[in-house]
Amino acid sequence: MKRTLSVLVENRPGVLTRVAGLFSRRGYNIDSLAVGRTENPSISRMTIVVDGDEQIIEQVCKQLNKLIDVIKLSDITDDPHVGRELMLIKVNAEPAVRGEIMQIVDIFRARIVDIARNSLIIEATGDADKIDALENSLRPFGIREVVRTGKIAMLRGARTKGMEASGDGTGV
Repeated sequence: MKRTLSVLVENRPGVLTRVAGLFSRRGYNIDSLAVGRTENPSISRMTIVVDGDEQIIEQVCKQLNKLIDVIKLSDITDDPHVGRELMLIKVNAEPAVRGEIMQIVDIFRARIVDIARNSLIIEATGDADKIDALENSLRPFGIREVVRTGKIAMLRGARTKGMEASGDGTGV
């Protein structure tokens, strides 16, 4: 079962290494990991998707909470949230098939961000199923390269899980 963890951490060198090391030392696999600064430059948010049974997820959460750089950890899988991935995909695009590719891009509400003589780079955002479906739809044209961010997620509404959002914009 895949679980989505939202982890607020101190924005300092080595934090990502410690978090990733925790997973590797215990033999747990990270399905996806996205990290970036929050509205507070001293705090980063990690969105970690972990595949495992209830016992593994519980152990991962306990170990993460022990790390000194972890400010707050929330399993938001079952909470109302917005989750997205970003994909850049470079496909073969001879002039004869560009119209067909453009139709597919429109259907998926993606956009073309680069045009070269024989290829296009397409940018798409959405949930993993949408991104997978777009990739599969473009496969017959020949995929040259794919880059995906992994999932990022945010709770819906004004509340931050487990606490009221503070007035200073940090939520902490």
